[in-house]
Amino acid sequence: MALSQWVNTNRRAAGRGDFRLGTMLLLLMLVAGCTRHQAGDAGDGSAPTEIGVQVMAPQKIVERTELSGRLSAFDVADVRPQISGIVQKRLFVEGADVAAGQPLYQIDAAPYQAAYDQARGVLAKAEATLSDAKAKSGRYAELVNIKAVSKQDYDDAVAAVHEDEADVLTDRALLETARINLGYTRITSPIAGRIGVSSVTAGALVTADQTTALSTVQTIDRMYLDVTRPSVDWLRLRREYNAGHLKHVGNQGASVHLVMEDGSDYAQPGTLAFSDITVDQTTGSVTLRVVVPNPEHELLPGMFVRAELDEGVDDEAMLVPQLAVTRTPDGQATVWLAGADNKAHSATVKAETAFGDRWIISQGLKTGDRVVISGASQLQEGAAVKVTDTHTSSASAASSAAVHG
Repeated sequence: MALSQWVNTNRRAAGRGDFRLGTMLLLLMLVAGCTRHQAGDAGDGSAPTEIGVQVMAPQKIVERTELSGRLSAFDVADVRPQISGIVQKRLFVEGADVAAGQPLYQIDAAPYQAAYDQARGVLAKAEATLSDAKAKSGRYAELVNIKAVSKQDYDDAVAAVHEDEADVLTDRALLETARINLGYTRITSPIAGRIGVSSVTAGALVTADQTTALSTVQTIDRMYLDVTRPSVDWLRLRREYNAGHLKHVGNQGASVHLVMEDGSDYAQPGTLAFSDITVDQTTGSVTLRVVVPNPEHELLPGMFVRAELDEGVDDEAMLVPQLAVTRTPDGQATVWLAGADNKAHSATVKAETAFGDRWIISQGLKTGDRVVISGASQLQEGAAVKVTDTHTSSASAASSAAVHG
């Protein structure tokens, strides 16, 4: 029946109010029919899921390991007294640079000078006694040949010479000890470096066995950065170093870039050292040591810094956001792909290395693949999808991130 005929029939059959009600019912039927027709476009009666994807493309990245720790001085020497006495004066300025052997403190030398003079006198007496004994032994050697003295008297004279020689050796050692102690009254710097605060002032009593250092000298022209890493990380870095993937500083070790506490870059590159490394049996970790030049004394002991170690360049890296990767109960990594047929497909990938907020995919993806990065929570295998947002890989953003294996 035509629409006009239906309307006329209903108009004749009912009043004006019934006509309006019938017209509204007709319009609702038409809208419902259109909706059913559009829903049928999805094939299974449901609308496709809207998703965002990243189109995969190889990127050039610099793989970098980040280490962090606190700096320590290259050489550290505590200044302690080796004798007991009263400090007469301090001979340095706190915080200044000192040379090796430079006088730092003067201890009252009077009692040690007296002990030295006494030891020297005892030695002189022993040497005089030895000289007399040698002369007597020489005379007895001539007299015993003509039997003017007995053989026993001659033997006693020779024994006296030997005894006096031993006394001379002992007294010389005592004199040397007195000389050393006298020299200890002037305390000198054991190394060259920068000296810290003094724990004593003039008039203080110091002892040879005290545990408190008078001051501390530290060599800071070069600095140590010690960082603790799992032994597996050390093995990986060692392989990279031996394979030549790590950037070197001249003929030295691998190059390390330092970042200061305030986020600024340190101009001088450090060197990663692998010597004298012991695995901690409790934690399974090792200590890696970085040597950093510090000609301007910009670095200070105890300062916290981050060290970035360039491991190499990957020209064909495949990166996906970490949120796009899920793990199965057995630990396998998977991603959702938007296929050419606009349907979702699950793909198993190998994602073992994090690169910033992304994973480096070493297996399972190829150039042109569309990885679902948003809207994947409700996807099922073969579900219809509609791409509403497309991203491309950004090499510039990736190149500055750090690798964490």
